[in-house]
Amino acid sequence: MGLEIERRFLVIGEGWRALAGSAQPLRQGYLAGTLQGFTVRVRIIAKDQAWLTLKAPAEGIARHEFEYVIPLEDAESLWGLAPHRLTKTRYELSLNSGDWVVDCFEGENAPLVLAEVELACAEEHLQVPDWCGKEVTTASQWNNAALAHTPISQWPVKKRLDYDLL
Repeated sequence: MGLEIERRFLVIGEGWRALAGSAQPLRQGYLAGTLQGFTVRVRIIAKDQAWLTLKAPAEGIARHEFEYVIPLEDAESLWGLAPHRLTKTRYELSLNSGDWVVDCFEGENAPLVLAEVELACAEEHLQVPDWCGKEVTTASQWNNAALAHTPISQWPVKKRLDYDLL
């Protein structure tokens, strides 16, 4: 059984860019989801790789994750069927602790920038870089499925101002 343990942070400033690898355009379509947090997602990277991913809550910040490579043609068909979608550009970062990425959201979720780090265990010590702002790991409104369903452009102005997203 696959298990994903990650922490998420709002990004402040541009300090992360000096650590960033090449840009990877991503499209994610959410095909199904439940109030309990189970999701089915199709992800297409740069029009040449695709996965079908199933996620479900586990304990604490962990999530069950099952990911399967699928043919690009199937992924494009599923993207067309997905009722909720988002696009973003992902950058893998060169840092000493954890596997870090920064996602720069596009379309209705711009100008949102989030950092994620995958950890071996929830208790792993983490040195948080200074370009990370508020941690949003446990706030469900910041997960990708929620952002695809209710993009930040649909949030009330006051809420966007509170997070400096205008």
